[in-house]
Amino acid sequence: MNLLFANDKPGHYPASFYADTRDAAPERAALQGAVQADVCIVGAGYTGLSAALHLAEAGRRVVLLEAHRVGFGASGRNGGQIGSGQRLEVTELEKMMGKPAARRLWDLAEEAKALTYDLAARAGVPTYRGIAHAALKPSEVAHAHEMAEHLATHYGYDQITPLDRDGLRALIPSERYIGGDIDRGAGHVHPLNLTLGMARLAEAAGAVIHETSVVTGIEHGTGTQKSRVRTAQGHVEAEHVILAANGYLDRLEPKVTARVMPLNNYIVATEPLGERARELLTENIAAHDTKFVVNYWRLHEDRLIFGGGESVTYRFPRDIAAKARVPMLQVYPQLRDVKITHAWGGTLAITLNRMPYFGRPSPNCLSASGFSGHGVALATLAGKLMAQAVTATGDGFDVMASVPTYPFPGGGYLRWPILVAGMTFYGLRDKLGI
Repeated sequence: MNLLFANDKPGHYPASFYADTRDAAPERAALQGAVQADVCIVGAGYTGLSAALHLAEAGRRVVLLEAHRVGFGASGRNGGQIGSGQRLEVTELEKMMGKPAARRLWDLAEEAKALTYDLAARAGVPTYRGIAHAALKPSEVAHAHEMAEHLATHYGYDQITPLDRDGLRALIPSERYIGGDIDRGAGHVHPLNLTLGMARLAEAAGAVIHETSVVTGIEHGTGTQKSRVRTAQGHVEAEHVILAANGYLDRLEPKVTARVMPLNNYIVATEPLGERARELLTENIAAHDTKFVVNYWRLHEDRLIFGGGESVTYRFPRDIAAKARVPMLQVYPQLRDVKITHAWGGTLAITLNRMPYFGRPSPNCLSASGFSGHGVALATLAGKLMAQAVTATGDGFDVMASVPTYPFPGGGYLRWPILVAGMTFYGLRDKLGI
C-alpha cells in the first residue's frame, strides 16, 4: 500500500490544526517535461528543504519534487519538539561506538538544534525554549537525573535541570508523573510553518520546487551517466539524487526501505481553554513522557496540542480523536468536558535501533531517513549534511552513516508483521504498567 495516498487527499494538506493556522504558501506547479539539474531531491520536508537550501546557496542547480504539498508529511504534522541529542542517549552510543564517536554525534545534534533555530529565525517563524521530560516510575526519575549529570560533567551541557515531584508539577500540574527534568536548550515550533519558511528560503536561494509531482521511478546513473528521476508527467536528469521521503519512500529504493519502517501517530488539538491552559503547562514549554508509545504535548496560545497513540495498520483509525483522547485524559483527566476541534494522523519512520539511517543506495545517491520521532532538528541537519557530501565540504554525513544500522528481518516484506507483534507487546506492557 502506498502511504502517500492511503490516508490523505492528493495535493491537499490534512485537516490539521497546523494546516488551519499555517502561513500563506503558493501552490507550486507540477513537473512537466524533461528538466536538467545538478541535484534532484525527492521530498519537501525538513530534510529535502534543508538540502535544497544549502545546495542552492552553494551554487548548485536544484530541483525538488514533492508528491503533495511542501510539508505535507511528518514534517508538517508532528509535535514540533526541537529535542537535544540523538535518538539514543549518549551512554548507549558510548557503549555502541566509543566515547569519541558518541561525542561527535552529540556535537552534530547540538549543531542540528542551532541550525533549526537559525533557519526558523531567518524565515520569521517563532521558536520557544524548554522541553520537560516527565517520568512515571522512580527508576525513570533516577535515570533522568543521572543523564543530566552525565551530560553536564562529560559533555559540558548544563541546560538540563533535574526535577523532583514538586519541581515537575510546578511545570506540569498532573498527578500522573513523579519527577523528571527540564531541558532549556531544547524547544518547540509550529512545524508546518517551519517547513514553509524553509521553502521560502530555498526558493530565494534559487532552488526550484515542484508540488503534486509523485516520483514513479529512479534510474541511477553509472559513471558519467546522469540519474533520471521520473514522474507521471516528466523527469529530471541530475548528477546527484537525494532521497528525503522518510516514511513515504515506499519501494522507490529497496536498500533504504529494508531498514526504515513507516509508523502512524496521532495528534489532537483542543478548543481554546482560556485561563485553564495554565493548569496544563505553567510555562510555554513542550513536554513528553517515558511511555514506550510516548505522549507529547505543548500549548499553542491557549489550545492544547497533544500527541499519543500509534496504530498497527497502515490506515488511520476512523475516530482519531477518540484514540488520542485516551492518553490525553490519563495525563489531564480534568479535560473530560473539553471539545477536540482537530484530530489528525501522520506517518513517521523508525529503524531497528532508533538511530536514523544514512546511506548511499548508489554512488551518486544519498539518503537519510528513520528519525524515529526525533527528527525536527536532526532531519533539518540531515539535509545540510547531504548537501555538504555532494559539495565535498564536510564529513558529517559519513559520521552519521558510521552508526550501525540493520535491515528489518525479512527486509521490506516482513517488517510490517514484526512491527505489529512488537507494538502489541509494548502496548500491553504500557497498559499493565510493566
